[in-house]
Amino acid sequence: MFPAILVFGDSTIDTGNNNYISTIIRANFPPYGCNFPGRHATGRFSNGRLIPDFIASLMGIKDTVPPFLDPHLSDSDILTGVCFASAGSGYDNYTDLATLSLSIDKQVDMFRSYVARLSRIVGDEKAAKIVSEALVIVSSGTNDFDINLYDTPSPRIKLGVEGYQDFILSSVHNFVQELYDIGCRKIMVLGLPPIGCLPVQMTFARQKQNERRCIDKENSDSQEYNRKLKKSLTDIQSNLTGSVIFYGDIYEAILDMATNPQTYGFKETTRGCCGTGELELSYLCNPLTRTCPDANDYLFWDDIHPTQLAYLVVSLSLVDQILHVLH
Repeated sequence: MFPAILVFGDSTIDTGNNNYISTIIRANFPPYGCNFPGRHATGRFSNGRLIPDFIASLMGIKDTVPPFLDPHLSDSDILTGVCFASAGSGYDNYTDLATLSLSIDKQVDMFRSYVARLSRIVGDEKAAKIVSEALVIVSSGTNDFDINLYDTPSPRIKLGVEGYQDFILSSVHNFVQELYDIGCRKIMVLGLPPIGCLPVQMTFARQKQNERRCIDKENSDSQEYNRKLKKSLTDIQSNLTGSVIFYGDIYEAILDMATNPQTYGFKETTRGCCGTGELELSYLCNPLTRTCPDANDYLFWDDIHPTQLAYLVVSLSLVDQILHVLH
C-alpha cells in the first residue's frame, strides 16, 4: 500500500536518532534492546521493536525503520523511509529545552534534507511521488503534558489543562501543515496514551508499593485531548486538498492491556521490567540494573515505555485503523 514510511515524534517511535545528538536521553546500551534482533541496543526505548518497525513490517515495507541521523544510511533505506523522531521531544519548545532533544522544527529540517537526498537518488518527480504516497506517522505530546503540566514546575501551568491542550493542538496543526507543504498526503497523528497508567506517573503521585493504580484524572485529561485532536484533524484535512489526515488511537489498546492484563498474558502493569520499574529510565536502566526474568510478563519495559509485546498489540490495532481509513 505504501512505498515508504516516514516517522516523526518522540521516544515511543524514535528508532535511534538520539544516539547522534548531545542529550542524556538515550537507550543505546543494555538492557535496552535485549530482545531486538541480534540482542542489539539500538537506541530504541524498549526491549525490542517499536511501533514504526512493526507497522513497516506488517505493511510489507521493511523489517525495521532506521533513524535518519544514522551515518551509514543507504540509498535503499532512504527509498523506503526513515525515522526523524527524537526521544524527549514534544510540540512545546519548553519540552525540548528540558530534554535537549530534536524539536519538531528540527525534525522538519531533517525531513527537508531527506527529500533533497531522495531527489538526488530518483529525481524530483519520483521523489515527490514517494513522499505523497508514503505512510506518515506522527507521535508526540506525552512529554509535553508530563513535563509542563504534571511533573515539573513550568510557566505553562498557568494555562491550565484545557488551555494547554489547545496550545498543543495549535502546534499539531502547524506541524501537519508543514508536512503537507513539503508533500506528505497520508498522515496518521497518534493521540495520547492513558498518561495516568504510566508507572512514572504513579511514582510521582507517591502511590504506595502495593496500591499502585492508574490516575483517573490524568487519563480523563488524555481522553479529552484525544477527542479534541480527532476533531481538529478532520478540520485540517477538509482544508488540505488531496490529503488523508487521521487520528491514530493508542489510548484504548494500552488501557485495555492495563485493565485486562490476563487477556494478554501480562502479570505486571504498574511497574517496568527494568530495575524497580518505578523510576528507571535511560541511564538509570543500564547494564548493572537487574531486569525481570521475562519482559513478556510486563506491560512496561521502563518507567514510561511499553515492552515489545505491548508495542506489537498497539501496532496491530493501528494497522486495523490504517486499513479502515485508507481502503
